[in-house]
Amino acid sequence: MSPRTLLWNSTERRPRAPLRLLATPLVVVLVAIIVGIGIGSTVSDLLGTSRFGQLVISLVSVSTTGLAGFLVARYIDRRTVSDLGFGIDRDWLLDLGFGLALGGVLMTLIFLVGLATDWIAVTQFRLGPDRVLGVVALFVFFIAVGISEELLLRGVVLTNVAEGLRWRFDVPTALTVALVVSSAIFGIAHLQNPNSSLASTLSITLAGVMLGLGYVLTGDLAIPTGIHISWNFVQGGVYGFAVSGLDFGTSLVETTERGPDVVTGGPFGPEAGLLGIGAMVVGALCIAWYVQFRYGTLGLDSSVSVPELRWRRNS
Repeated sequence: MSPRTLLWNSTERRPRAPLRLLATPLVVVLVAIIVGIGIGSTVSDLLGTSRFGQLVISLVSVSTTGLAGFLVARYIDRRTVSDLGFGIDRDWLLDLGFGLALGGVLMTLIFLVGLATDWIAVTQFRLGPDRVLGVVALFVFFIAVGISEELLLRGVVLTNVAEGLRWRFDVPTALTVALVVSSAIFGIAHLQNPNSSLASTLSITLAGVMLGLGYVLTGDLAIPTGIHISWNFVQGGVYGFAVSGLDFGTSLVETTERGPDVVTGGPFGPEAGLLGIGAMVVGALCIAWYVQFRYGTLGLDSSVSVPELRWRRNS
């Protein structure tokens, strides 16, 4: 096999999966540098170091992740937008609504169980105009986080791993390995967050499995995107928990943890504790039930491992 054949898939007219995966972090870094130089410094000069200014800077930073994922998918993977899991139609929006509802319900269950057991206590309610405005801004931020991370981790990474493995393994094996690999990367990516640990990394990996499950069962990113947005927002913007180690300092309810860190997650937030892990397991079961109920079947969607290439659609 020639070097060109090892690197280039002439049938699909694009680089092979390992090369596409290697290109992904390079594009993410390149886009982050360009945006940071061109926009980030300007935003910083205009808004300064205020909490709102830092939130806007974070929003710009997070959005670069989604932009990089889109560029990789379109120009390196050569896939269509719908093949990214964002083929938005009525069914997609209904699945998104389910994901949004489920993420909020799961985090509310964590809150209620914590209250009932005295592992979590409410210290204050805040409903003033400034606080509400801050919470709304946080919601916008988490929309960007949910879309960007799902596009990159599931839409690009999981899909490319599955596409690369399908030539050697059957579809269920390829999708299962891709789900595990992308979830592990999701967990490792959060190691840079404050108060991270081995326990938090493993729990975030499990969260990646829950989110990825919605993708590999439906072939769309609607369910995981919805869960990702509402889980983070309700966690940090409603109940005041740390979100993967990050304390945003603005929420409708202020809480404090009284229980052991192994249960509450401590300063990293519920995701690193047994409460969060329990919610993830419940979430995975709810996703499976919903897919079975709505689509009448429950199985891995082979379309995730079969690319819909732009040049084929245009030819």
